[in-house]
Amino acid sequence: MDMRTPLGKVRGLGSAKSGTDHFWKVRTTSVALVPLLLFYVVFLVMYVGRPYAEVVGALANPFVATINALTVIASVIHMRLGMEEVIQDYVHSESMKLLCLVLNAFFSLLIGGLCLVAVLKIAFAG
Repeated sequence: MDMRTPLGKVRGLGSAKSGTDHFWKVRTTSVALVPLLLFYVVFLVMYVGRPYAEVVGALANPFVATINALTVIASVIHMRLGMEEVIQDYVHSESMKLLCLVLNAFFSLLIGGLCLVAVLKIAFAG
């Protein structure tokens, strides 16, 4: 049984088959971020007011560095997906939409790369 309207059938419009994938990626990154950010908040509360060298030493711990890297990766992916959705919903010019989507991808890559370099620099220098 076809659920499309007669006008939709004539225009050939239907599901783009990408909404479910996007939905699950956003939900998966959201669920992944809950324990990662909880760990991060607990870590920050434990080390508030401590000397700089002690905090850097704790951040250099391989487990903490891994959690930080995973938090960065999940956050950047979640941010990129969320902005993609906003751009696709509210930017109506196709050329401007394409430009914004490309800039969003490059911005996410830049921010993610810079954050991962910072995490790795602390992890290997500490």
